[in-house]
Amino acid sequence: MASREETERQCALTREVKPIADLIRFVVSPDGELVPDTDAKAEGRGVWISLGAKFVAEAQKKKVFAKSLKAEVKVPDDLSGLTRRRLEERFMSALSLARKAGQLVTGASKVKSAIEAGEVLALVTATDGAEDGKKKLAGSLKGYTKAAEEAGLDPGPTPHFELLDSSQMGLALGIENVIHAALTKGGAAQAAVQRAERLARYIAN
Repeated sequence: MASREETERQCALTREVKPIADLIRFVVSPDGELVPDTDAKAEGRGVWISLGAKFVAEAQKKKVFAKSLKAEVKVPDDLSGLTRRRLEERFMSALSLARKAGQLVTGASKVKSAIEAGEVLALVTATDGAEDGKKKLAGSLKGYTKAAEEAGLDPGPTPHFELLDSSQMGLALGIENVIHAALTKGGAAQAAVQRAERLARYIAN
């Protein structure tokens, strides 16, 4: 079992001790600029901040990073925006890997079929998608969940993420005009869900 030191860190802004899943780490790059270490794997001393755009912005405003590192450090003008972009890139990369692993389908009809087959881990819809299309797939998911429950099954919640626009989704998947996608069962898809949840929490907070 991992020790407390391996699973928890103190937020340099709020001074709260939290699980590392609830934090994001920042490090100083070789050129002396502060950058988000989204996977918390970079070498060197890091500064942990609660996972949320407002926390990162407040930490920058209060010069928390220089205080924690006890040194002057170059901080990007929009650190919270840069951090969001890095988290988006990690999610896009995870979507690409899920597709290569055969654990992602695109297009409303294929997504609907995957829902009806009970294969969907999560729905992923472009932020600029039409509302009627979103409602139809949400209705399909609701119908599947109801049918499964009536059959005595517990399908559990299926998250629905709207985090990327169609151009970002297309870039991630190598397909033009991607609006609707579904992550299906498998390890690569589960990793993408975790990336999505982290990005969603960052945006929400």
